Amino acid sequence: MLDAPCCTTQPGNELPVIILGAGPVGLAAAAHLTEQDITSVVLEAGSSVGASIAQWGHTRLFSPWQYNIDDAARRLLERAEWSAPDPDVLPTGNELIQQYLEPLAAALGDTVHTGMRVTAVSREGIDKTRSYGREDTPFIVRVVHPDGDFEDLRARSVIDASGTWNQPNPLGQAGLPAPGETEARSHGFISAPLPDVGGIDRERFAGRHVLVVGSGHSAANSLLDLAELTHHAPGTRISWAVRGADVTAVYGGEGNDELAARGTLGSRLRELVEAGHISVHTSFVIDSFDVSDDALTVRAVSSVEPHQLNVDVLVPATGFRPDLNMLSELRLDMDPAVEAPRDLGPLIDPEFHSCGSVEPHGERILAHPETGFYIVGMKSYGRAPTFLMATGYEQVRSIAAALAGDREAADDLKLQLPTTGVCTTDPGNAASNGVSESSTDDGCCAPVANQPILIGARASACC
Repeated sequence: MLDAPCCTTQPGNELPVIILGAGPVGLAAAAHLTEQDITSVVLEAGSSVGASIAQWGHTRLFSPWQYNIDDAARRLLERAEWSAPDPDVLPTGNELIQQYLEPLAAALGDTVHTGMRVTAVSREGIDKTRSYGREDTPFIVRVVHPDGDFEDLRARSVIDASGTWNQPNPLGQAGLPAPGETEARSHGFISAPLPDVGGIDRERFAGRHVLVVGSGHSAANSLLDLAELTHHAPGTRISWAVRGADVTAVYGGEGNDELAARGTLGSRLRELVEAGHISVHTSFVIDSFDVSDDALTVRAVSSVEPHQLNVDVLVPATGFRPDLNMLSELRLDMDPAVEAPRDLGPLIDPEFHSCGSVEPHGERILAHPETGFYIVGMKSYGRAPTFLMATGYEQVRSIAAALAGDREAADDLKLQLPTTGVCTTDPGNAASNGVSESSTDDGCCAPVANQPILIGARASACC
């Protein structure tokens, strides 16, 4: 159970702001609220901060440290005599946790609580249908502890920075699981979205026929890792399946990208494809899976003819989507296509925007009819890919200012993002299942064992 300060009124003030998720954006929100003298509580479902990032910790971000550290977090850390990493170095996910998130959580002290899985958010004593006095009624955040007991915590406001990592898109068409997909996962033929191909997962891929499905940055990174593995494990075969008619959009801006590591990603992948090291299957829409004792048959329909591949393991890289079930008692206004806050949806729709072209946005854009509730970070992008950590940092800075009553600061939005050619999407090749193929991961900053990468960070923010 949490200590009393989480659940009681602060002297001369109000209940705390509860933040869901202790990733980069969630902890940045706590840092900004601290600067505004607003009490906050961070609830993390995992056993440690950055728990989702830890699942792809072997991957190196495409963006250097200078883009990955929030300003308020930096100020808080510097007061604790923290030594900032080299701003030009590209950290791995594990380094992001060890050199930034863990020290930041320590500086925030009792604000951060791990092992606290949130299952529902509502208003105290009233459900979604009740309007009278709603804005003045505290929020209730239901938390399940590791021992299975639950607790209802009261809050003046709730900021959901829980990400999308735990809600991967299905592999079938029309946004639905394909027949046999559940069985294929349960039998171990489908890996995690960002496996450590060159590390702890090596034996699962060495000497096998591996199929990577998806055309986002996480797919590109898995393909590069597998290509490296072929040098050390003869017999390893790589197939790459995409729903679109070609894969050129995945190569992105290459030499024209302002983030060199992101440009290199596309160039290296193109060279491997052109050299024949990766077999490409385009217009490949998965129709079903057949599971045998030692292989997986992937059946697909295409604009040309039915197709099937017999593979040993499949790497899913078709993106993520937000879990909105725990918010079912709140009054949300969501974009019907990408499942982002309604006013944000048109700004991030991947059929029209790249991650570098999204306008700065803050509290006004992220607000819902449920006054005092906000979705931020990767989850605020819904099904749209390629979220950047810097975008999330500006989101929570604006929200903290608004909660402190500083409307002018909340509306003074400033965000400069590097130009990217990697996040673009070709509307003509939009995925047939309604999910953009450039959707990458939740987490946040796509992983790749040794190569810097971009990722549609889907976990709480990132890259």
